[in-house]
Amino acid sequence: MSSNPTDAFVGTRPVSATHAFDVDALAAWLAGNVAGFAGPLTVEMFKGGQSNPTYKLVTPGRTYVMRAKPGPVAKLLPSAHAIEREFAVMKGLAGTAVPVAHMHALCEDEAVIGRAFYIMEFVEGRVLWDQSLPGMRAAERGALYDEMNRVIAALHTVDFKAQGLEHYGKSGNYFERQIGRWSKQYLASVTQPIAEMDRLIEWLPAHMPASARTDLTSIVHGDFRLDNLIFHPTEPRVLAVLDWELSTLGHPLADF
Repeated sequence: MSSNPTDAFVGTRPVSATHAFDVDALAAWLAGNVAGFAGPLTVEMFKGGQSNPTYKLVTPGRTYVMRAKPGPVAKLLPSAHAIEREFAVMKGLAGTAVPVAHMHALCEDEAVIGRAFYIMEFVEGRVLWDQSLPGMRAAERGALYDEMNRVIAALHTVDFKAQGLEHYGKSGNYFERQIGRWSKQYLASVTQPIAEMDRLIEWLPAHMPASARTDLTSIVHGDFRLDNLIFHPTEPRVLAVLDWELSTLGHPLADF
């Protein structure tokens, strides 16, 4: 057993029975919907990113990534696992200053492999799972943080209407909506009463600061951190922002 805690997230593993699907059916769909696809196809699972299972698709000529909803046996909360939204926002951000992987295709027909999924390019680079950045000098860390700041600032200044994302989120106060959303998610999944949570759900809406009540709106990522970025193999440069599951239109300060 490895003593490195990040090993649980790095690399791939065989597809588990819970997340298995008909690989031949997927290959047939890819052949008809992804330009240039040519098998044979082999499939593995990435160890990380399992809220929506993420697969590495390898062919002799190219490598792809598939993000899918959990398998048919999973109990999905309303509005959760909306991979269609992930696909839409990354496709919409193509060509902007925000680096994202190229989107190949979206499949919402669950008859293909038993769940909805999308296909994107595989981006080769570094995912920095250990937030302490061991072995890096202060200047190297600073360069990475500067790049993160550049990328998040670029995201918050994207003209989302010009990119066709004006309907990507609701209008109105973002923080109020978030408190309401996560309160509903909690209540939908609770298994036993927790008095402290009930008090928190009641307390939060009544104590939002004035600065949180403005209607300033941008695209927000919702989970912007080191391990949701792919960096260049040797340079402090972000090649792709990952895991857009919590993204929406909202107040830019929500990303900090």
